[in-house]
Amino acid sequence: MWIPIQINENSAEPLYHQIETQLRSLIVSGQIAEGTLLPSIREFAGSLSCSVITIRRVYQDLENEGLLRTKQGTGTFVAKVGAGERSEYRRVAVQEALETAVDVGISVQYGKQEILDLFLETLRKKYPNHEGESDPA
Repeated sequence: MWIPIQINENSAEPLYHQIETQLRSLIVSGQIAEGTLLPSIREFAGSLSCSVITIRRVYQDLENEGLLRTKQGTGTFVAKVGAGERSEYRRVAVQEALETAVDVGISVQYGKQEILDLFLETLRKKYPNHEGESDPA
């Protein structure tokens, strides 16, 4: 099975974290369905041109989160992900992205109101046809 993981070798983010984050997102979003057999560690490492240790760590971390399960001699499968887990993952992903954006704003001496104004302007650009929704600005 081919898994659409994009690696940025120029990123400061560790390789295992890039792979783990993307694989988690694919599982939680339902793009990789429950019960899907994932590639073997060796096969996946080969397709991503990384070490088997990197993929082993990704699989172990996601198994510890309950997103994967390994059956000895059979392989690694996607576990069932409940609606609550999906919702929480989505919320956390957006919250982390917003926190990162605010940190960048602070690092370039943007004030609270400037960050808020820029955020609202960005929302309006991304959702141009949602004028009827409540708008805090």
